[in-house]
Amino acid sequence: MNPLLLDFPDSFETKRLTIRAPRVEDAAEVIEAVTESLNELRPWMPWAKDAPTLDGTQIRLRQAMAHWITRQDMPLHVYLKSTSTFVMGSGLHRIDWESGKFEIGYWVRTKFMGQGFVTEAVNGITAYAFKHLHANRVEIRCDAQNIRSAAVAKRCGFLLEGILRHDALDVEGQLRSTMIYSKLTPNEFNYYDE
Repeated sequence: MNPLLLDFPDSFETKRLTIRAPRVEDAAEVIEAVTESLNELRPWMPWAKDAPTLDGTQIRLRQAMAHWITRQDMPLHVYLKSTSTFVMGSGLHRIDWESGKFEIGYWVRTKFMGQGFVTEAVNGITAYAFKHLHANRVEIRCDAQNIRSAAVAKRCGFLLEGILRHDALDVEGQLRSTMIYSKLTPNEFNYYDE
């Protein structure tokens, strides 16, 4: 089936979070979250080199919305449930609609680190992918030195399939290796409320 014909919700909830497609009006909260978290993001995220600007953020949000509509990429914003408090950025990326393969990416706002929000969001997004997007495979890929990201994959029941040695450059231009985790079946539990 053509993914442009698929109809699925653009938001859902977990126990503590609302997870939804991005909107232009998210710009101020995103800027605040990224600015607060630059020191933690810089080692892993090439886009976190400089502090965000309003114009640049609005452009990226419009591009993200366009990608969501065309199903090329599915960025997601994560908020504390029933608030406008931005907790983290995530999404389903490197999508292969024919095989049903999706990759979850994520970063968390500094003040929300270590509180289980990333694990909760990843479990919810994984369940969403299997239930609504007919996923056959969900991956998490992370730098082999990113211990925190790998710990999320393990807590969420993803299996380490292997490490691609020296497969890319890090943000400093140095060779890095990538760990690939996957999940091939939906979680046994419903991680979000409908």
